[in-house]
Amino acid sequence: MNLPTKKNQSSALSGFHKLSLAGRRQVLTERSDLTSEEIDILMSGGLSTHQADLLTENAIGVLGLPLGLATNFLIDDSEYLLPMAVEEASVIAAVSRAAKIIRRGGGLKSEVDEPIMIGQVQVLDLKDPRVAVKLLHRPESKKEILALANNAIPNMVARGGGAKDLQARLVGRDAGKEMLIVHLFVDVREAMGANVVNTVCEAVAPKIGEIVGGQTNLRILSNLADRRLAKASFRVAVSALPNFDYSVEEIARRIVEASNLAKADSYRAATHNKGIFNGIDAVAIALGQDWRAIEAGGHAYAARHGQYRALTDYRLEKKYLIGEIELPMQVGWYGRVAKIHPTIQVLRKLTGITSAGELAGVLAAVGLAQNFAAILALVTEGIQKGHMPLCEKVKQR
Repeated sequence: MNLPTKKNQSSALSGFHKLSLAGRRQVLTERSDLTSEEIDILMSGGLSTHQADLLTENAIGVLGLPLGLATNFLIDDSEYLLPMAVEEASVIAAVSRAAKIIRRGGGLKSEVDEPIMIGQVQVLDLKDPRVAVKLLHRPESKKEILALANNAIPNMVARGGGAKDLQARLVGRDAGKEMLIVHLFVDVREAMGANVVNTVCEAVAPKIGEIVGGQTNLRILSNLADRRLAKASFRVAVSALPNFDYSVEEIARRIVEASNLAKADSYRAATHNKGIFNGIDAVAIALGQDWRAIEAGGHAYAARHGQYRALTDYRLEKKYLIGEIELPMQVGWYGRVAKIHPTIQVLRKLTGITSAGELAGVLAAVGLAQNFAAILALVTEGIQKGHMPLCEKVKQR
């Protein structure tokens, strides 16, 4: 009997948090298709100094992070146990608790865009930037540039991806002058896409400069991947919320008011969104993703309207609480880290996730659940109740 990946048994492992490390290992042994050697990798950290030397420059060792398991996740009618690499107290307990509440309403639903990443080529020293925009938007110019782009990434094209379109835009700068930026839209399929997009930008830059009569400068991807959004939502009856010192109706109202503050005030939004990334980052790290790129895109997207705002939204519809999240999600299912790091290989097998698109939806769902957990605590018992006991546990040792 496998662990609850997608089409298997429930991810609601009752009492899992009460078990000792040995007890949790026993559960993994009995309920998963992981081998004893793979479980040993999880328990030991798995990364040798030799492998570390392959992953980074000037390697001198390996730094460990606590690795835990988030339970209760029902996403798009599939069951997930999700590994989280995180040292902050109460994160895993909180998100598991939130997922348990959310599954009462049918779980989380996700929606993911096609994996389009954006590359940028900056062009300087133009006599008339507006004329340059028109030159680049000519059909013959687009065709020539996109052909060069795809010739540089034949393997990606063979997998159904590749450069699909371009857009020239003007960006203001000091002294009233405008600079030209060319956006290249590249379908990166199962890749995160940074290397592919950077290759494309460098390949087409000389031709862009030739067409417009300028000098190209920066040639790099953008981590504001707003053509590659992931969305998640849940709908749970107000009556299914936990009962604290307030009525469930009052708790739901307080959650919505907390959400309203995070949409209106950047000081609150910063902490609000940090809570989202507590969950996303922890799963992303465990599964070998570039969590820094995900965070950069998320924070930039939060400020897209000129003010930094919450990435989630909560509202009441009749007797239901609705939670939603939307953010860029630049993830890949293939890459160098996954090939080298044995623990990440085991954790991917554990989740049952099989594609970058599926992973993007799962990460968005985790971010929403983590945020819901934080807000629920804030408007009721306070954030410290779950956090402080674990901190005290450390002090006593």
